[in-house]
Amino acid sequence: MSIIPDTQSQLKPHQSLPAWHSYEEEDNQNSCSDSESSSSYSSSNNLITPGISQASSSSITSSPSYSISNHLPKFDLRSNELTPCKSINGLGFEINNLSINTDFSIERESLDETEEIFENLDNNLIKSELPCPIGDFQTDNLLSIPPPLPPQQQQQQQNLNNPIILRYHDESVEPLNQHYIPERCSTPIYNESNFSNVLFNFPNTNALAKITKENWLKRKIAFVTGITGQDGSYLTELLLSKGYTVHGLIRRSSSFNTSRLQHLWNDQHSKTPNKLFLHYGDLTDSANLVSVISKTQPSEVYNLAAQSHVKVSFEMAEYTGDVDGLGTLRLLEAIRTVGLEKLTRFYQASTSELYGKVKTTPQNEETPFHPRSPYGVAKLYAYWMTVNYRESYGMFASNGILFNHESPRRGRTFVSRKITRAVAEIYLGKQDCMWMGNLDAKRDWGHAKDYVEGMWRMLQHDKADDFVLATGETHTVRELINLSFSILSIPLKWIGKGINEYAIRLDTIPPKIVVKIDQRYFRPAEVDLLLGNPTKAENQLNWKRQWNFEELVKDMVESDIQSARGLIVDHN
Repeated sequence: MSIIPDTQSQLKPHQSLPAWHSYEEEDNQNSCSDSESSSSYSSSNNLITPGISQASSSSITSSPSYSISNHLPKFDLRSNELTPCKSINGLGFEINNLSINTDFSIERESLDETEEIFENLDNNLIKSELPCPIGDFQTDNLLSIPPPLPPQQQQQQQNLNNPIILRYHDESVEPLNQHYIPERCSTPIYNESNFSNVLFNFPNTNALAKITKENWLKRKIAFVTGITGQDGSYLTELLLSKGYTVHGLIRRSSSFNTSRLQHLWNDQHSKTPNKLFLHYGDLTDSANLVSVISKTQPSEVYNLAAQSHVKVSFEMAEYTGDVDGLGTLRLLEAIRTVGLEKLTRFYQASTSELYGKVKTTPQNEETPFHPRSPYGVAKLYAYWMTVNYRESYGMFASNGILFNHESPRRGRTFVSRKITRAVAEIYLGKQDCMWMGNLDAKRDWGHAKDYVEGMWRMLQHDKADDFVLATGETHTVRELINLSFSILSIPLKWIGKGINEYAIRLDTIPPKIVVKIDQRYFRPAEVDLLLGNPTKAENQLNWKRQWNFEELVKDMVESDIQSARGLIVDHN
C-alpha cells in the first residue's frame, strides 16, 4: 500500500483520515477516470515524514502524532490470546486506527510495560517455546565426553589402531599395523616406550627395519635452507659427496638465483639420477615449511637462510628480525608439528656477531653475548630458541657460532668479496678506486669450505651442543686490502688518518689513489674486534681448518681475476 502525497493540503496533528476502502470497492468505480481517482485519492491521503518539522505545525510545542484509522487484531499478553478482527479481502485485518507517534517518551513507556508483562509470564512457557536449551556448546561437549578407558583397554585400543605411524593429514588411509607398511611411509610419531617395536620401510631397501634414531640418521636425507648461498652450495657439495639426498628451499624469483648450484644439478630428463631437489618456499611462510618438511622427512635440517648483511640489517631491521629470528622458530615448530622432533637433527647457523661488543678475547662458547646490530639481535633470538627447543622437547638441535668465513662464492656486497673483486678490476683497468668504511675493524676470517665441514660434524656428534668455529687469528680490513694487492704485485702506501686516509699504488707514474674512505659505509654501532677460540670443536668434533688467511685471500683474488675477465661464471 502507498500514500500519494498532495502538496496542496497538509495533515494536521491528530487529524484522522477516512477509513481506507478495499481494492474491490476501488475496482467497482470504473466510471472515474484515472486522473479523477488519483486526485480524489491524494486529496485525503498525504505522506508526512514523522519526526521532521512541517511548516503547518511549526507553532505546535508538543511532538505531533499522525493517526490512520484501522482495525488491528489485538494480542492479549496476559491471556496469551489473539482477538481476531474483521477480515477484508483476505488480508486478515482491517486498517482503521494506526497511529504514527513521534513522541518517543510515550513509546518508551509502552515498551517498559511490555517488559514487565513478559517478566511475569510463566518461565515454563518460555522454555517450552525454545528449540533447545541455551548453553555453551564447548562446555556441553566437554561434559559429554566419555570417561577415559582403563589402562588395559587403552593398550588394546592402541594396538588395534597403531597410532605410532600416521599419515600426515590423510584420514582416508586405513589404520596401519605392524605387518603392513605402505611404500611411502609418512611421518612417524616417536614414543620412547614402544618406538623400538615399530617397523619402517626405509628408502632403497626391501626389508622392513625397526625405526631407531640411528637408522633414521642413516637414511641420509638432508633439508637445507639458504641452499643458494655461499654456505648452502658448499654444504650441498659436501653432502652429495657423502651419499646424501639433498632437498633445498629457494625463494621464487623472476631471475635465476641458482648459479652456485648449477654445477651440481642434473636435468630431470637425463639418465643420471638426480639427488638434489629444490622446493619453493620462504622462512616467513609457516604453512609452506610444514608442508615441505612433511614431504621430505629429512634426517638432518640445516638452517642457513638469513638476511645476513649486517649493514643492511640497520635499514631493514623488521625484515631481518622476521627472517633471521622468527624464521628459525617457524622451522623448529614445523619439525615438531610433523612429529620429527625426536628423529630429525637440526643445525642453526649462528654468528660471531652475537658477541658484538666483546667482553673477553678470544670468544668461546661461554663468552657473554652483546650484539651490536639488528642482524646480531635476530640471530641471538634464533640461538636461544634453538637451545630452548633442545631443552624443552629433547630435539637434537645445535648452534654453530661461525666466525667470518669467505670464498669466491661470497656475495660482492660483503666487505671481503668487495675488496677482492675491486682489486681484480683495478688490476685489469676496469675500475679506478674502491671506497671503504672502517679500515681498523678486526675479524677472524676463514674459508667457507672448512666451516661447512664443521656444520656436518656437529650433526654427527653423539649429542646436541653449541660449538664455535674459527681460525684463532684476527686481521684488520686494511691487512686484507694490502694482501689482496700484494698477490697481484701491486705495492700500496697509506697516507693520512681517519676519514681522510687513502692508499696509493706505487707501481704507476704518477701514483694513483686506489682506496678512499666514505663515511656512508660506517655502521651505526661498530664491532671492533672478533677473535674465536675453536678448541671445543677441535677436541670434540675433531674439526681442523685446512685453509689459512693467505690461501683464502689468494683463492678469492685469483677467482675474481678470472670472473672479471669473463672466463668463469661469477657466482653472485
